[in-house]
Amino acid sequence: MKVVITGPTGSIGMALIQLFLENNVEVLAICRKESTGIKYLPKSDLIKIVELNLAEYATANIQGHYDVFYHFAWNDSVGPERNNVDTQNSNINFTLDAVRLAKNFGCRMFIGAGSQAEYGRSSYPLTSKTATFPENSYGIAKLSAGQLSRILCEQLEVKHIWTRVLSVYGPYDDSQTMIIDTIRKMLLKENIVFTKGEQIWNFIYSKDAAKIFYDLALKGLDGKVYCIGSKDTRPLKSFIEQMRDEVSPLQLLKFGGIPYSPNQVMHLSTDLAELEQDIGLVGLTTFSNGIRETVDYVRNQFEI
Repeated sequence: MKVVITGPTGSIGMALIQLFLENNVEVLAICRKESTGIKYLPKSDLIKIVELNLAEYATANIQGHYDVFYHFAWNDSVGPERNNVDTQNSNINFTLDAVRLAKNFGCRMFIGAGSQAEYGRSSYPLTSKTATFPENSYGIAKLSAGQLSRILCEQLEVKHIWTRVLSVYGPYDDSQTMIIDTIRKMLLKENIVFTKGEQIWNFIYSKDAAKIFYDLALKGLDGKVYCIGSKDTRPLKSFIEQMRDEVSPLQLLKFGGIPYSPNQVMHLSTDLAELEQDIGLVGLTTFSNGIRETVDYVRNQFEI
């Protein structure tokens, strides 16, 4: 098997590349031009790196034959630009360009990374059958990209799998995410203020998510949508307190100092039954162990 990965320097992409290298799989890593993350990619004869911005996918002329195409790249996936309608709309077209690029490589399968944001707010565990009511531009664009890329894959005779990923954490995650930012502040002994933390939440470690993506290439079914999360669902406050216990046990935490956002998701979990039926039992890292590895990354990244 030979694979293509766009957006390879994120938390899932980096873990997935490492997994492929351990299994002697050749990887074409398509990175954003001038990406600061390229320097962290493993050094290996099995990796070929190409620098392309998303807008260049449509005209890219890259030689080679590959089997599976993973599409993680996405402009403005964090921060206020998640609700920029023009930016998010362009991501839909870039996803379709990625499908055509996959076809040019001779790929038999396209695997896209969607988001729990496609559902909006739900009070129940998410599945492929859960109704989708996205409430921001990012969620709407991810939902549209998933549906349109499936149609285009059918037309081009490429197998299609779409995933809806819950809250991932781990090394190489964006510095703006709650987990990375909180760990950094805890290491620096800064005062940290949270919401009440009553949200029922679900975190999955990046290495576990990567293993699921790896298995989907081998066992995932064409046309399916899979939710990717863990089996550890509990109040967000509990996760934060566990982080404190691992990182800075004497740290004082202030819950309730920040109001919930207007469209705050108050329940985030998933039922993994359908996923495990197709790819087998999913092995999951405990939150404590995942946090310990993430702390090591944050120490090195921010030189703390």
